[in-house]
Amino acid sequence: MSKLSGKVAVVTGASKGIGADIAKGLAREGASVVVNYAASKEGAEKVVSEITQAGGNAFAVQGDVAKEADVNRLFEETRKAFGKLDVLVNNAGVYQFSPIEEFSPELYSRLFNTNVLGTLLATREAVKLFGDNGGSIINIGSAVTELHPPTSAVYTGTKGAIDSITAVLSKELGPRKIRVNALNPGMIETEGVHSAGFIGSDFQKSIEVEAPLGRIGQPNDVTPVAVFLASDDSGWVTGETIVASGGHR
Repeated sequence: MSKLSGKVAVVTGASKGIGADIAKGLAREGASVVVNYAASKEGAEKVVSEITQAGGNAFAVQGDVAKEADVNRLFEETRKAFGKLDVLVNNAGVYQFSPIEEFSPELYSRLFNTNVLGTLLATREAVKLFGDNGGSIINIGSAVTELHPPTSAVYTGTKGAIDSITAVLSKELGPRKIRVNALNPGMIETEGVHSAGFIGSDFQKSIEVEAPLGRIGQPNDVTPVAVFLASDDSGWVTGETIVASGGHR
């Protein structure tokens, strides 16, 4: 039997990159997947198509996790379709590196509203759908909370908040059999990383030199860890921050 047979999962920000790969990975293990996206309808529909063509069950729901009404609608659509929820992957996120001289309240709001507020709003609605058997919440953080790269003060601040929220909620929700863990990737080659200009940069080269495994990651380096955290294999694991960075510290 597949590890996630009969389970329902919501993956936020799942139209591309890590989120898309996790959505497909959960579906391969038998989960029905709600593919959330903010803007890329085409990307989300491609993910859904790949899942369904492989025999899985998925549908897409538009919604900006930084907007309360959108989050409420996302989980209402999930309830209508499946009547329950077993797994939430809080993957939706934005990033921007900039020196402190260029800091602005607008930058702060954009990053914190998606990365932190979005995680809290989605979690609030998700726990209403978890049943008596509890479930698993996987917060996608970042290895930047260990690396502390220059010019990343705002972004690293959002991911530091995710680490702390994970620890708090693991204790708060544990009595309800809801496990909460953080999965913190290192540099992963995604569309966003390409568009930000990191691929081929000195930053990438420095990571490849410093990482014990000698390379940056791919989305499919992260997905098996997410599947583990979503499944009963990790039934005794909560409150953990798992860094998937090829050993880069």
